[in-house]
Amino acid sequence: MTTAPEMRTTFAHYKADAHNWITLASGEFYPDILIDACLLYAPVLEIFGRLVRTSESSERLFMQIADIREGWMRIQLSRVFKRYVSPGTPVEMLKKKSQAAQICASYRDEFRPIHEVQAAFSSRPIPDEPLCALLWEYKDRGKKGYDLTERFFTLFRSRFPDLPLIGPERAGRDVLLGKVFSEYPNPKRPVDFIIYDERKATILAVGLARYDSDRGGAQEDDRTGGYRDCAREILTYAQQHDLPTKVIFLNDGPGLLLGSMWNDYAAIEEAWGGKVLITTLRMVPERISASWLYIGDIL
Repeated sequence: MTTAPEMRTTFAHYKADAHNWITLASGEFYPDILIDACLLYAPVLEIFGRLVRTSESSERLFMQIADIREGWMRIQLSRVFKRYVSPGTPVEMLKKKSQAAQICASYRDEFRPIHEVQAAFSSRPIPDEPLCALLWEYKDRGKKGYDLTERFFTLFRSRFPDLPLIGPERAGRDVLLGKVFSEYPNPKRPVDFIIYDERKATILAVGLARYDSDRGGAQEDDRTGGYRDCAREILTYAQQHDLPTKVIFLNDGPGLLLGSMWNDYAAIEEAWGGKVLITTLRMVPERISASWLYIGDIL
């Protein structure tokens, strides 16, 4: 006698075979990438070497990098600067040209002296294969998230052709909720997509999409804590204005299998009684239904 399969009702119910419900993005093999990486980043290292040789201090080196007009080159030079001169300085700060003087004032005492930088740089070949490989890791950063969003848009539209889905399908500006809801308390709150019923002029759901290649420790806490705050903010507004709007967190990748991530997401979903839905791409056909979008019934 066979028994009927158990009906999965919440994100937590998928944990028993969680590895079957995540999508693994394809990657590139080492050292296969080295030829392309060296071709792409050799000019960056050549310019960095020229700036190193003509700078009387590490502070001056950074200011010369900040003066580079072409954005892509300036960012790559900043990443090389971090490796050689200031490992403790956040890359995001180094990339902000407008804050160059402030960064120097705050971090220059931690900069490696320029004569040490010159000696270290001159000891390496051009192109420096390990450094080119490190820079190559940044090249497609964010691509997995873009791929996830694009595939979700395609899948959702095939299942719900009558429900408009708006937002950047790959790279592009996030949707700001201040432009979606009137008098929204946090108008600059960014989301990745909006699902609405055009006939009823109703926002059915707002969503965020993330691909986690890996995640743990403080990063894990930051992500789930941010999701809890986002869900609370959106759903509190919806309740106050008697709106049917719900929240979708589309997450995927092997990072979901690490630490307490799966349990933490499940707890967020369960805390809101059907108003929040956590899903991977593979779960979408099972989890996102018209019944949930309109009523909040998770089947």
